[in-house]
Amino acid sequence: MVSKIQGFSYFLLLLTLPINGLFAQNQFSKKEVLEDLSHLKSALEEAHYNLYFYTPKAEFEAHYEAVRSQIQKDSFNLLKTTSLFQKVISKVDNGHTFISFPGASYREYAYAGGTLFPLEIAFENGKSLVRKNWSNNEHITLGSEIISINGHSIREILEKMYPLISAERMYFKKAKIELTSFPRLYWQVFGEQDQFTVEIKENGVVTPYKLPAINLIDDYEMKRVEVIQPQMDLKILDDTAYLNPGGFGGDEPKYRQFIDSSFAVIKNQKSKNLIIDLRNNPGGDDSFSDYLVSYIANKPFSWNSSFKLKTSKILKEHVRKQYDTTKVFWKEVLTRQDGEIYEYPFDNYEPQSEAKRFTGKVYVLVNRQSHSQSTVTAAQIQDHGFGTIVGEETGEYPSLIASIFHFELPNTKIPVNISKGRIIRVNGNTEPKGVIPDIIIQDHLLDEKDEILEGLLLHINSKMEP
Repeated sequence: MVSKIQGFSYFLLLLTLPINGLFAQNQFSKKEVLEDLSHLKSALEEAHYNLYFYTPKAEFEAHYEAVRSQIQKDSFNLLKTTSLFQKVISKVDNGHTFISFPGASYREYAYAGGTLFPLEIAFENGKSLVRKNWSNNEHITLGSEIISINGHSIREILEKMYPLISAERMYFKKAKIELTSFPRLYWQVFGEQDQFTVEIKENGVVTPYKLPAINLIDDYEMKRVEVIQPQMDLKILDDTAYLNPGGFGGDEPKYRQFIDSSFAVIKNQKSKNLIIDLRNNPGGDDSFSDYLVSYIANKPFSWNSSFKLKTSKILKEHVRKQYDTTKVFWKEVLTRQDGEIYEYPFDNYEPQSEAKRFTGKVYVLVNRQSHSQSTVTAAQIQDHGFGTIVGEETGEYPSLIASIFHFELPNTKIPVNISKGRIIRVNGNTEPKGVIPDIIIQDHLLDEKDEILEGLLLHINSKMEP
């Protein structure tokens, strides 16, 4: 997951890259593309925890050959090559095994004066709703339903986007489209368009609109806010404290200092309720999340009931380059046989002393954009009975194939992310579903109106038990 800072951070990140872009080459021969496609398949077979866990081998093989048969031209640009490889890796149906949105190609398109579709979309209850309107047409209201674009139904358009998105199920694919953004993906699939004929349904009436494309930089990236927003924040709301810990990654000493100081303030304020916000969170590392949980736990706790890893030659090469191989976790990766799957036990984590930790009522907010470790943490809190989960079902599964590492394909240098492990939630439940909140409130449009927090505060203030 890419961490979001504020506003148009994704595009600003692209702007800070060297002038040559993410890759030194933008055009690849048919031979280079075929070689990298073969390398991608071999790497997935070698290093993925269980490549055929969600997709049967015969189905994956047939899909691979179908994509391979599309490589007929003498050369392919980076955008087309990335899209082809995404179509292969997404067939694994594993959200943590993916090739990212082609940021370098997008940046090149932006610098060339590129334009985009002017409406962002949220997917709710089987409908595609206008989430943000960046056009100059004020008649299009937020929350209205998009029926078609340029003569293609939304269903047809999404069917072309889904192969670019790695996810275990459709609910999660749609959440990832919201995360990447529909206009960006529409460009990736359909290329540049000067104008869009859009059918929009409101109050039972379908109305056609003609919308000009908007400038990618000035009218889109410079105005919008990314969906993922892991911002550290503490507020005191009467008897209730609100804490957003931010993402579970980055500067860990700084993170721990924020958590320490936050709980000191909460203790000093004698807050009766604590709201921990894990919405729009990219996840991260268990060392961060466990430290947070230690402040609400009343007993030693774990963050999983089982954690298994598969080691491989590719993983070992990555570990030797990136990590301290004297640490037990990484040392064991190197000492195990290639292809071996083994259980890695984590010791229970101790709670903070009673003088430090919060002992009142704890609520944890989640939504479909609670990713990876934030989903696992919500499940951990729910399973240990440390808090009440509030919001909507997470897109991610709390028992999942994850623990990613990455490598580059040899010719194109396109980065590939592969899941090397399997995590089972604390209560051992492996059902293919997200964390189901104890109190369900939908996050409508993922916009500035905060239905989940407002609904919870009404619940708390009414003193109703969940």
